[in-house]
Amino acid sequence: MKRVLILGGGFAGLAAATTLRNQLPREDEIILVDQRAQFLISLRHTWTMLGRSTLEEGLRPLSALEAKGIRVINAPITALDPVARSAHVDGKTIEADAIIVALGADLAPEKIPGFTDHALNFYDRSSIPRARDAVRDFRGNRIVVGIFGAPYKCPPAPYEAALLLRDHFARAGKDIEIDVFTPQPMSLPTLGQANCGIVESRLAAYGINFLPNLKASSVEKGAVVFPNGKREFDLLIGVPPHRAPAVIAQSGLLDGDWIKINPRTMETKFAGVYAAGDSVEILTANGKPLPKAGLFAEAMGRVAAERIAATFAGKTPSAMFDGEGGCFFEVGNGEALMVQGKFLADPAPEVTITDPSPKYLADKHAFETDRLNAWFA
Repeated sequence: MKRVLILGGGFAGLAAATTLRNQLPREDEIILVDQRAQFLISLRHTWTMLGRSTLEEGLRPLSALEAKGIRVINAPITALDPVARSAHVDGKTIEADAIIVALGADLAPEKIPGFTDHALNFYDRSSIPRARDAVRDFRGNRIVVGIFGAPYKCPPAPYEAALLLRDHFARAGKDIEIDVFTPQPMSLPTLGQANCGIVESRLAAYGINFLPNLKASSVEKGAVVFPNGKREFDLLIGVPPHRAPAVIAQSGLLDGDWIKINPRTMETKFAGVYAAGDSVEILTANGKPLPKAGLFAEAMGRVAAERIAATFAGKTPSAMFDGEGGCFFEVGNGEALMVQGKFLADPAPEVTITDPSPKYLADKHAFETDRLNAWFA
């Protein structure tokens, strides 16, 4: 009997667990560990903030995987030993024949003084009800959407939020000012200058001020502080800095700030240990990091699982991550566009942005439904 230990129940972990269960003999054990009891696709953060839906509609219990033959443990992971292929969970050491590290990226608002006190953490599930109430009750004139560090998960999300906030208040007959700032030189650097121009032109067309190359040093009541000045706000929607989870940092898996892996096979420098999702760093041919996006995490988890299954069966693994995919980007007026491309192409990613369409918004809703049905139905 073989055992695979999957650390993390996000896109990568769920894709890996279900793929393995479909390919391994029933006697082989698959264990998924996550300290959260429920899964949620974070696109619901924006929908809930704007009062369009609720978080609860998208929540699914990880325990539902038990019916598929996947053992689920809801507990913190306190130690990870990639050499021994083991993890310390809930007071016990679990050893495995293979490990998939899919713990994602942690939020680090503490890196920005004043962020926790004065910003609404757009990426923290527990902060979304407060953000919803703040948007519903907003009586001010200026909203700032701030990116406080890079890289971060779902790169288009802050720009999408700004566009949808503009659409939301325009429908209510309210004329407000919206700023979006980023420490990066353009909106979405991995997409290239031309595609960033499309995004930034759309922001401008909606009257949204785009402010690149602004790295915030702190937040105080009513203002974001930068080295050369301040930007005032009545409401601040913030994307905090991200970092690798502490248990990964203490394990020896990190090479710099993130886990470096073989970008095609998901293999780490430790035999039998794979990593997938937001805790890894894959550089594209032009040196920009592959976006931390759910679709890529899902594909990575699937590749790691297929290679493990092939190895257990005594076969030569052939599954490879191709870096192809994209994401939906809502722009208001009941429409979304699609960012898609070959991100591992040489000498640079080949990325296109479609025109907005109601179809892509419908496809975005279907994206959530399809994943929830595949993993939890």
